[in-house]
Amino acid sequence: MSDPRLAVDFCGMMFQTPLVLLSGCVGFGEEYTRIEGFSNRDAGAVCLKGTTGSARPGNMPHRVCETPGGMLNAIGLQNPGVDKVISDILPKLDFEETRFIANVSGSTLEEYEEVTRKFDDSPIDAIEINISCPNVKEGGVAFGNDPEMSARVVETCRRVTNKPLITKLSPNQTDIAYNAKRCIEAGTDAFAVINTLMGMAIDIESRAPVIGNNQGGLSGPAIKPVALLKVHQVYQVAREHGIPIIGQGGVNGPEDAIEFLIAGASAVGVGTALFYDPLICNRINEGILDYLDRHGLASVEQLTGSLRLNTPAAAKCGC
Repeated sequence: MSDPRLAVDFCGMMFQTPLVLLSGCVGFGEEYTRIEGFSNRDAGAVCLKGTTGSARPGNMPHRVCETPGGMLNAIGLQNPGVDKVISDILPKLDFEETRFIANVSGSTLEEYEEVTRKFDDSPIDAIEINISCPNVKEGGVAFGNDPEMSARVVETCRRVTNKPLITKLSPNQTDIAYNAKRCIEAGTDAFAVINTLMGMAIDIESRAPVIGNNQGGLSGPAIKPVALLKVHQVYQVAREHGIPIIGQGGVNGPEDAIEFLIAGASAVGVGTALFYDPLICNRINEGILDYLDRHGLASVEQLTGSLRLNTPAAAKCGC
């Protein structure tokens, strides 16, 4: 969809709409082009599937499980490795149609550095750092759940690329705003807020987890209230430094996208909804334009951070 009111300047990249197709939901960007009526032009950017240094086969099945209001997944970063992505996949993508963002994952700082350096020497537009991966050298603790570990990943990647760096923040931590602050100090250019929440589903007949990996990442409408709060919290830190946010988690229609923009996002990620409505982006864009018309706004950028917080009445105790 081409309408200048939807255009967003994100880290110097012009997105033709504020929508971003999220990593893991559209493969490496070519899968949805086979669907009649789908157009990458409905999205400002496409995040490619998580990529590691070497090829990974992924986790044992089941890898995906539908839950009330959402979906659990534990794919296990199945991918052909960064060299194959660059040599075989990127040449097939139409960089004139939309922006493409690589998603870098790793188990060590050295792997993050290797993959980021290789993507730096490629036509990719930007690099998203998935810091929710476990650090095998630190007992398997996820990089993204510790602010200092998160900052070290950002610093490592920042040293080897001049492309825009987008840090994907985990909600599975104590203080996401402080983590964001450390990542800004380490050199991130933007944030994606949030990654999935950890969850489980159990088959009561076998008394075993449905997911082969026992636990997985919960996405979909069920996590939207959490995601909105996290975007608002990160925005309080990010706006001081001009750091934009991709707000994501449970976007199922235009109203959801507008909520994320008002909470502080500059762009909005669409993921789980694509599995049951591959053409949802056009509907979201049309809904945003209708909202702009009804509220007399000239640009979607005017919505970012426009939240009007309530002023709670003083408590009776005088606190």
